[in-house]
Amino acid sequence: MISVIKKILGKFFPPKPKASDVVWQQRWSDILQKKVAFYRVLNAQDKALFHQRVLLFLETTAIEAGQFEVTEEDALLVAASAIIPVWGFPNWHYFNLKAVYLLPSSFNDQFECGKPDSNISGMVGTGPFTGKMALSRPHLYEGFENSRDKQNVGIHEFVHLVDMADGDCDGFPERLKEFQFSIPWFDLVEKKIEEIDSNKSNIRDYGATNRAEFLAVASEYFFERPRMLQEKHPKLFAALTEFYKQDVMAIAEDVRVRKNSPCPCGSGKKYKRCCLPKE
Repeated sequence: MISVIKKILGKFFPPKPKASDVVWQQRWSDILQKKVAFYRVLNAQDKALFHQRVLLFLETTAIEAGQFEVTEEDALLVAASAIIPVWGFPNWHYFNLKAVYLLPSSFNDQFECGKPDSNISGMVGTGPFTGKMALSRPHLYEGFENSRDKQNVGIHEFVHLVDMADGDCDGFPERLKEFQFSIPWFDLVEKKIEEIDSNKSNIRDYGATNRAEFLAVASEYFFERPRMLQEKHPKLFAALTEFYKQDVMAIAEDVRVRKNSPCPCGSGKKYKRCCLPKE
């Protein structure tokens, strides 16, 4: 097992870590700028804050893999997945997470890859696996490479951790209780699940599994396609905006602007005419 703290942050692993112990590297900014739409639209001051939160997360959370070496990009994408859902909560700390394990592909409930039932791309541990998360490395990358499919397994699993902060993974995080009289959250969730089951929704089918999965799936949608969510599901968008305390419309604007930019593949075509993921 290789700890990302040792590989990326060198020997900085004090009992009470401080983000200032590590000097942020420009190449890390370059990776985030290229890969993470959320980061790309932040102003300079917020990017500096994002850097601090990345360092703190990586100093308090081990990123490990058994079959390959964890890279800087691996670690940064895991950290970005963690920070995006709680960006509106400045003092948030994932006290319920100690380690994230990256696997080379999807896996089963025994963490075996390449088996007929290896269809899991992310999992937050319970029981003996409490405090740990497992992610398929290819799916982690895919979540950031395609910012239009309303899917990001990293964000999905960290939303579960936010949900579990009050002790229960029930789709009703402690913070939502502040709004239980202004937002009839459960009524809204049940209505949206019924729409999914009736094939009357563009929310991913997995969101109808239960309330916890609905929150995670709806949150992926919120962070990847906020403008579409606002148009298709205005009440859900309003509820998630109030919960996460974030203005995510800048992400939608970033995607709109970049559609007309040269494609990063170097073809010379516009991004929208070349490698832009389809709806």
